[in-house]
Amino acid sequence: MELKTVPLEIPAGVNLILGQTHFIKTVEDVYEAMATAVPQMKFGIAFNEASGPCLTRADGNDDELKQLAIRNASAIGAGHIFVAVMREGYPINVLGRIKDVQEVCNIYCATANPVEVVVAETELGRGVMGVIDGSCPKGVETAEDTEHRRAFLRMIGYKR
Repeated sequence: MELKTVPLEIPAGVNLILGQTHFIKTVEDVYEAMATAVPQMKFGIAFNEASGPCLTRADGNDDELKQLAIRNASAIGAGHIFVAVMREGYPINVLGRIKDVQEVCNIYCATANPVEVVVAETELGRGVMGVIDGSCPKGVETAEDTEHRRAFLRMIGYKR
């Protein structure tokens, strides 16, 4: 077995969800979940099959984001994974609906941070072992940091 890390491409202003799933209809079901959660959101989805023709299946309402999802899923190269990328919306807006999709097994990350996917490769194929999402903590929040966090959440409308 060989372990490697695969950096994902996440341009400025784009968020990404990486997950594991198990069925060919994933692309259509995740598309519906995202489109109905935030109608104005632009997104692309790619899913790597693990049997049959073993194709990367893709859909989306924005061709640039669809191609970005394909590039990321292809770079990972593991079967039964999906990559959803989005603009004009955030993972928090769609994550619950994606988790409710019957064939979704696991979510590895939902982020706009730099991400590296830890991939194991054997003779059979590739599998995702985990992700490295963003930077390491630099300390513990102070009372001032807590106030800043609370004010920010209220400013963007997530808390009253």
